[in-house]
Amino acid sequence: MPGCDGPAGRGADAPRTPRGTARRTPPTTLPASLWTDQLAGPVTPRAAVRGEERADVCVVGAGFTGLWTAYHLAALAPGRRIVVVERALAGFGASGRNGGWCSALFPVAALADEMRAPLVATVDEVGAVADAEGIDCDYAKDGYLRVATTPAQAARLRAEAGDGWLDANAVAARIRVSGALGGVFDPDCAALSPGKLARGLAEAVERRGVTVFEQSPARRIGPGLVELDGGAVRADVVIRATEAWTSRLPGGGREIAPLYSLVIATEPLPAAAWDEIGWRERFTLNDDRRLIIYAQRSADGRIVLGGRGAPYHLGSRIKPAFDHEDAVFEHLRHTLGTLFPAAARARITHRWGGPLGVPRDWTPAVRFDPSRGLGSAGGYVGDGVAAAALAGKTLAELVAGLDTPNTRLPWVNRPVRQWEPEPLRWIGINAGRLGAAASDARENRTGRPSRLGKAVDRLTGH
Repeated sequence: MPGCDGPAGRGADAPRTPRGTARRTPPTTLPASLWTDQLAGPVTPRAAVRGEERADVCVVGAGFTGLWTAYHLAALAPGRRIVVVERALAGFGASGRNGGWCSALFPVAALADEMRAPLVATVDEVGAVADAEGIDCDYAKDGYLRVATTPAQAARLRAEAGDGWLDANAVAARIRVSGALGGVFDPDCAALSPGKLARGLAEAVERRGVTVFEQSPARRIGPGLVELDGGAVRADVVIRATEAWTSRLPGGGREIAPLYSLVIATEPLPAAAWDEIGWRERFTLNDDRRLIIYAQRSADGRIVLGGRGAPYHLGSRIKPAFDHEDAVFEHLRHTLGTLFPAAARARITHRWGGPLGVPRDWTPAVRFDPSRGLGSAGGYVGDGVAAAALAGKTLAELVAGLDTPNTRLPWVNRPVRQWEPEPLRWIGINAGRLGAAASDARENRTGRPSRLGKAVDRLTGH
């Protein structure tokens, strides 16, 4: 099957780990963030794989994709032994450190309409499972408000919204965003604490009989075998759910580009500040700039604001040092004060970030080849909380041999377009990032739509 995972070849930019190379010690703690601090008590790593394990299904990656796959497959095939292996700790990657949006958004317009209904249902299902499993992840489905803060943004949003356009007064009745000219409201989005959801979901799959190993980095993934530091898992079916870290696996160097998104969180704001802002419900929020920002009001009364803008690193490198870019944090702090003057002097208590997975066509995909027993899902471009839950359920249905509406969705078994080799990839991605920032700056200055912005939209499928 085109694009399915396997060890047969290496991409031109695939990381190489020759025999005898020193192994990296996997992290034993979760990255520092607001979501990590909200967890109840310290996190103790689960056991690592030592020696050889045997399973019917091995899922590589204990983020949302892997955990939801295991969760649903345990229900569909209760007699199978399912093993999840994780390089660090469950929820270590984007699943545990994102902005906390569980939305029905899809990153490319061409498939958005077909994907909308199943993603809407998934937003509700995430909340229902959290409730049923006793996962207190601060889930609140109050919708998503997208505002226009420049005339150019207003023109785009008004054309898109039609009768759903909210004028400035209607937006101000929901929230007072400085300079807001109008907006669009989407009811199908929930705010949550992703760290609590990821860790709670790992416990839920264990209650269903799934074995979760942590501290077990995968060195190679192929039909019937996952080679790990310190051991291996032999399985009839192998599912790769490694998102941004796919780029570090043999053969994955050009399949996914890890792009960084960074987040800040304020101290809990006083009642007077919330009264001035008028943000009473926990709907999520952004505007229509191209260098994306995203915000939520946390359950404990903070503004959590994230955004793009960090550079892509040559060779798809991922390092803990890249989680922090002072210039991006300062830009987010400035954006916070611009949108919400009442919060301009609020103390920033948390700053964090991490890589998310971006495919060349900006389109997530779910893939399964029953003849080889190999599957994968990912490439959510930052809209992954609900999409990963849907992908996991779809993978479980594919592995169980079911024909369902999910298994017939257009992202299933899509051909994969590879990223360009380096340094073309580095040049192109960073040029797009700078182009998005330049188009925003021009629209802020002139109030008119940017031609450069239209080119960026075509590049990213919007």
